[in-house]
Amino acid sequence: MTHDLSERLDRARAATRAAGIDALLVSPGADLAYLTGYEAKALERLTCLVLPAEGAIRLIAPGLEKSAALASPVPDLGIEVVSWGERDDPYALTASLVPGASRIAVDNHMWAEKVLALRHAMPAVQQTLANQVIAPLRMRKSDVEVGHLRDAGAAIDRVHRRMGEWLRAGRTERQVARDIGDAIVAEGHQRVDFIIVGSGPNGASPHHEVSDRVIEAGDAVVVDIGGTTAEGYCSDCTRNYVVGAAPDAAYVEYFEVLTQAQAAQREYARPGVSADSVDAVGRDIIDSAGFGAAFLHRTGHGIGLETHEEPYIVAGNDLVLDAGMAFSIEPGIYLEGRHGARIEDIVVTTPDGIEVLNTTSRDYVLLD
Repeated sequence: MTHDLSERLDRARAATRAAGIDALLVSPGADLAYLTGYEAKALERLTCLVLPAEGAIRLIAPGLEKSAALASPVPDLGIEVVSWGERDDPYALTASLVPGASRIAVDNHMWAEKVLALRHAMPAVQQTLANQVIAPLRMRKSDVEVGHLRDAGAAIDRVHRRMGEWLRAGRTERQVARDIGDAIVAEGHQRVDFIIVGSGPNGASPHHEVSDRVIEAGDAVVVDIGGTTAEGYCSDCTRNYVVGAAPDAAYVEYFEVLTQAQAAQREYARPGVSADSVDAVGRDIIDSAGFGAAFLHRTGHGIGLETHEEPYIVAGNDLVLDAGMAFSIEPGIYLEGRHGARIEDIVVTTPDGIEVLNTTSRDYVLLD
């Protein structure tokens, strides 16, 4: 793992130089974990990786977090941990480690108070976003990362295969979600990231999550679930269920359209096509069937150390897909006040197509 991290740091440094940036400043979050393997706590106290285009890489850490930093892969990467005390100014310390810098890049999720404090400490230094350097690296997954995503996908598939154990008429969405959460951990995740159980009219809200609504016979139910494995990689898969009785005719009609759209997008997606064109393939099918206004969101999002990261599969994103990119394909149709459906798979681009990481049935599943 240390070898992989060293290569990531080398690539990040080269990209920093190429972008004309003097240093990257990276605070706790997925970017820091990607570059160093250190899953630092996000605190009001400053923790910051200082990665200059030239020279030594250092990690600034509060004194009370120094032992945690030293227990991470950071020391094995040759990164010096520079700690600071409660009466020290960590922002002035950061500035002292990038003397002569004229342009720095801060990670996209750095807290605003820290960005502004760094600006105050370095008033003559231009700030820009580090995503221009880090996102292209994170978008292209290594074989090891794809393996972790494959394992995460298999784990969430095992949860979907067990849905009949919990999802039935007479139970509330919240009760079902509690059982799903236990299963997400039992089937191989370290933590639960989200659970959506959208029954009946609640299924028409794409991010409904859960409520105390009692599931009724004949309800269509959208179940969108995901977690993070011990290796730090995420799962995300949506499947559709109908409880206790056959669905109404309108649901059957648009579900067939949705199935066609998602299948067409999976067939089309590959290196060399743009992200927005993948979105258009499915959207055109749904629009032609008269449900265009009911497809409320983008087709997909990247996935890796975060559930939502680049690339985004959305109109207007002309990014050309490349081998090793992992993202969701998840068109949906939602009829407000009635029901909805979404079919979601995580896929990874291969040299000549995609590998689909979720393998459970994409048809709606009728549960007793």
